[in-house]
Amino acid sequence: MLDISFGEFVLIGVVALVVLGPERLPTVARTVGALVARAQRFVANVKADMQQQANLQGLDSIRQDLQDAAQSFRGQLEAEVQQVRDTIDQGAADARALADEAAEPFHEAERTIHGGLEPDAEAREAEARPAEEAPAVQADAAPPRDENQLDLFDDAPAHRPASQPTASQARE
Repeated sequence: MLDISFGEFVLIGVVALVVLGPERLPTVARTVGALVARAQRFVANVKADMQQQANLQGLDSIRQDLQDAAQSFRGQLEAEVQQVRDTIDQGAADARALADEAAEPFHEAERTIHGGLEPDAEAREAEARPAEEAPAVQADAAPPRDENQLDLFDDAPAHRPASQPTASQARE
């Protein structure tokens, strides 16, 4: 710590013995020893505090570097995601345009086939006709029957006993 040799310490001890005397020398030596110990502790604490501050500054710089790297990575990631979204949107727009181009010949053919009528035009015309013009279809009505045709699926006429007259015979 101090560049004092052993000989210089002996010289200081002899001078202190002559000046202070043998009675007060042990008390002064203890006091000086306590002050030197206190000074050594203070120097050690200051060194420890300085080392801790240096470590904290190093940790702060490392933390700041990590935060900067994370922000940079986040920015790059967001830019990549935006590029992918833009590419997908562009692809979707191109697909819609191609679908419209591909559908145009079909729409043109449909207009040609239907003579310019809209597909739902016939349905609207049918609704617009009066109900009197439309042929009345009865759900219970049987289709017209040809008497000359043998129908195998009709029920056979029920045989009536000869003793009971039919309704037409009873009127006569």
